[in-house]
Amino acid sequence: MRIMLFSSKPYDQQSFRTAGFPDDWQLNFQHAHLSQDSAGLAAGYEVVCAFINDDLSAAVLQQLAASGTRLIALRSAGYNHVDLHAARALGLTVVRVPAYSPHAVAEHALALIMTLNRRTHRAFNRTREGDFSLHGLIGFDLHGKSVGIIGAGQIGLTFARIMAGFGCNLLIHDPQPIANLPVGARQVGLDHLLESSDIISLHCPLNAATQHLINAVRLQQMQRGVMLINTGRGALIDTPALIGALKSGQLGYLGLDVYEEEAELFFEDCSEQPLQDDVLARLLSFPNVLITAHQGFLTHEALAAIAATTRDNIAAWLADAPINQLLPAA
Repeated sequence: MRIMLFSSKPYDQQSFRTAGFPDDWQLNFQHAHLSQDSAGLAAGYEVVCAFINDDLSAAVLQQLAASGTRLIALRSAGYNHVDLHAARALGLTVVRVPAYSPHAVAEHALALIMTLNRRTHRAFNRTREGDFSLHGLIGFDLHGKSVGIIGAGQIGLTFARIMAGFGCNLLIHDPQPIANLPVGARQVGLDHLLESSDIISLHCPLNAATQHLINAVRLQQMQRGVMLINTGRGALIDTPALIGALKSGQLGYLGLDVYEEEAELFFEDCSEQPLQDDVLARLLSFPNVLITAHQGFLTHEALAAIAATTRDNIAAWLADAPINQLLPAA
């Protein structure tokens, strides 16, 4: 069994090499993203293991299928980058890692909130330069604040339980009825959540219904000075609309771990060249914006779970009993 891992980093290699893959499974780690230009590297590999910024469009899937690939094993829960209809037509099975560590992403959302609120990143830089003043570092108590959570999957509900521990009022929106709501939480409509929340955190999947869920109109529905956090998918937000909201003060704090145009930037060291993305450059110029490069999943526990689930997905597929399989919508 030959397995090609695209978009692999040293931490992927470490977690996969220690995940107990059978000795006769050959793992090939490629730094390159999967694209039409790189798909030829997978010739003769039955399994292609892809990550979130890899191209799994119909054209790429056709190349993979023609060169012998039969299984697409995603190292992610999200699958908005996969043409499932094309995969099915080509006879390709697609599997994913539906849950690796909801705590990793939920805790990273909290880290963004705490850093933005208490400005610890600014304080760190100041004290290293001998500036021990406190001007401009005033935050607010999380206790008693209303936190709006959009998306009630495992990550969203884990985040809700964390924020409940701070004594926050929880407003949760999801299109489906939510079982096992955290104590004190309420399921509400989207409009009510936007209008009533001091902090809004996005934890919903990216699909046709949620693309640009947060846009210029919805930003104006929010309370002035609101904090917006996105650890889901970049395209949940119409990113250029954020700039006007930041300039006017309508948006008081912004924390992003994902970005709509991140594919050619995130996970790479671009420090030796000018930033070519004008929107991202403008966002980085605001003192009340904090952007991390899609690191919410990056914990030892999550990486181990991703590798183990991928191993189990491949083994189940080999046994003609695939698990965690993705099928196109009817």
